[in-house]
Amino acid sequence: MSDDARLEEEDLLTAEMPEEDGPHPDDRIDDERHDEENRLKPKYIRSVRDAFESGDNNAVYDLVEPLHPADVADLLELFDKDERGQLAAAITDLMSSEVVAELNDHVREDMMEALAPEAVATIVEQLETDDAVQLIEDLDEDDQQAILAEVDSEDRAAIESALAYPEETAGRLMSRHFVAVPEHMNVGGLIDYMRHEGDLAQEFYEVFVVDERHHPVGTCALSWVLTTPRHIKLTDVMKRDQTLIPVDTDQEEVALMFQKYNLISAAVVDESGRLVGQMTVDDIVHIISEEAGEDVLLLSGAGDGDINEPIREAFSSRVRWLIANLGTAVVASAIIAFFGAAIEKLVALAVLMPIVASIGGNAGTQTMAVAVRAIATNQLTRANTWKIVSRELRVALLNGVTIAVLIGIATAILFTPQLGTVIAVAMVINIIVSGMAGVLVPVMFERLDQDPAVASSVFVTMITDSMGFFAFLGLAVLAGLA
Repeated sequence: MSDDARLEEEDLLTAEMPEEDGPHPDDRIDDERHDEENRLKPKYIRSVRDAFESGDNNAVYDLVEPLHPADVADLLELFDKDERGQLAAAITDLMSSEVVAELNDHVREDMMEALAPEAVATIVEQLETDDAVQLIEDLDEDDQQAILAEVDSEDRAAIESALAYPEETAGRLMSRHFVAVPEHMNVGGLIDYMRHEGDLAQEFYEVFVVDERHHPVGTCALSWVLTTPRHIKLTDVMKRDQTLIPVDTDQEEVALMFQKYNLISAAVVDESGRLVGQMTVDDIVHIISEEAGEDVLLLSGAGDGDINEPIREAFSSRVRWLIANLGTAVVASAIIAFFGAAIEKLVALAVLMPIVASIGGNAGTQTMAVAVRAIATNQLTRANTWKIVSRELRVALLNGVTIAVLIGIATAILFTPQLGTVIAVAMVINIIVSGMAGVLVPVMFERLDQDPAVASSVFVTMITDSMGFFAFLGLAVLAGLA
């Protein structure tokens, strides 16, 4: 290697990285704006609000200017909907694409609708394609077209291509900025290309090697490139085994692939196998967080569960499940009514039956949570369904016997030994049924191509309550207690 070439590579290795805009998160701890958990202090927020309400836009700007874009987004979310536009106008120069990208979905949608298409287009052109798509995908069709009309043709084509894919798929979420080079190139040629090419992706972790049809044939990690002699061919150092993600792959499956294969980035290919984009680990962190929160909220029927969600949407998403829950509660009430005469004869039955239903409900919820997570992470599949059912049945049996012994002894002491036996047997039955329902209900939804987290809790609750009342009251009647 020549001295000039060696010096060039040393320059590449020792070049200073550009400084990030805004203060580094570690520099913001314990200052006048942030508390020990790096959240905006109430005192600071009040000072911004006081300046805002007094109409002193210069003071507002001076207070907000030192903030990191993520903190500016947090500050905007703390203001009321009708105030955010005025606050944004007071800090126009600070409303960068990074701030907009950090905003809550509902807040961002409100602000995009309030801004002129030209202003939104300016922000869109500063963003990566995947972030730009996220910015406008939830807007009305007319608003989307008005914004895209103001975007330059290259960016518009990329955004329209992304919007053509279904939501929450790799094609919609992928970044179209990546580094791909032909397989005949050597390491030195790749270094020279990356150094002198002016339109490289801002962030990338590996280089994709493609054939003449633009099909990916391997990858080269940047660490390999920087530590390999210039004359070595890429085909001699590249990793040929790679995980390729089809454009129509659901985001949950993409996240599972990254987790299973310990990926930092992965190529996204179209129907013909051509490289069209990449997914990176920062995208996956966002997906995992989003999906985890979404499943928890779906289990409770709380809709988006977002405090910025419009009241009408929050009401609509929650009330339908409460109505469904009302219907299932009627079933349990009908069972109680059927045994009304028995309850009148022995008041102790009315005292104890909520315990049976409550414990059964908790047991069912535990099993259901495990089953939904196992389905989401591909641990529960058609191949091992009955193995999992058998496992949960054994766990339910052990739990049922343990709880039955405790409640049976307590009831025998407080009431009668016969009633203690009845509630103990009813408890075992209900916990076993609850365990079975907790697995089989989510599996049934999954087999029907429905999200198992959506309505499982409603049906599992109905089954556990109904079976708890039926088993306890029915056994009491058979035992001649009432």
